[in-house]
Amino acid sequence: MNTDFARLQMVNQQVRGWNVYDEDVLATLREVPRERFVPQGFEALAFADTAIAIGHGETMMTPTVEGRVLQALNLAGHERVLEIGTGSGFMTACLATLGARVTSIDIYDDFLAAAAKKIAECEIDNVKLLQMDAMQELPPGDFDAIAVTGSIQSFNPHFVEALGPHGKLFVVEGDAPAMHAKLVERVDDRDWHTVSLFETNLAPLVHGALPPQFAF
Repeated sequence: MNTDFARLQMVNQQVRGWNVYDEDVLATLREVPRERFVPQGFEALAFADTAIAIGHGETMMTPTVEGRVLQALNLAGHERVLEIGTGSGFMTACLATLGARVTSIDIYDDFLAAAAKKIAECEIDNVKLLQMDAMQELPPGDFDAIAVTGSIQSFNPHFVEALGPHGKLFVVEGDAPAMHAKLVERVDDRDWHTVSLFETNLAPLVHGALPPQFAF
């Protein structure tokens, strides 16, 4: 398989076709070698618009959803980014290419170890990986952007509280099969603005079902 050509076709035919027009995002998806981040034996599916199982009942997001996430966050290169759910590490690598520094957390040690190796192979050195349950705690600091790569049943305000002023959060919430992808911007200490982006169906974040008092 000609991986460079297959990656180009993925971007031009799939990602562009799903209303992703940000040239920096498209360039990142052309450059970051997605085939290195899929499980061994699944390289032929790396550029298909399908969710790929990576273990623990988790999947990689499809290329089209990845493109929409990156476009929604609209990173300009100076941002401190938090990724909730490292998974394969592919989105981590893309966020690190578009932002200044990325902290990525995951509940599974083996995901973090595998992602660290692949990210290093891509010569990306602005990523910090941490084992953490995002529903219980988050790394300290005011982040400029947060990407939640697994769905949650109901919105949790503590994600917004980890944002700095005018920081942006991408999150998917709801129940299968029709979940809602949303972009949340922190307006001030007590308020935020939410825009609904598109419908999708994303594998749930571990412990992503929240008690009723957190419903939003």
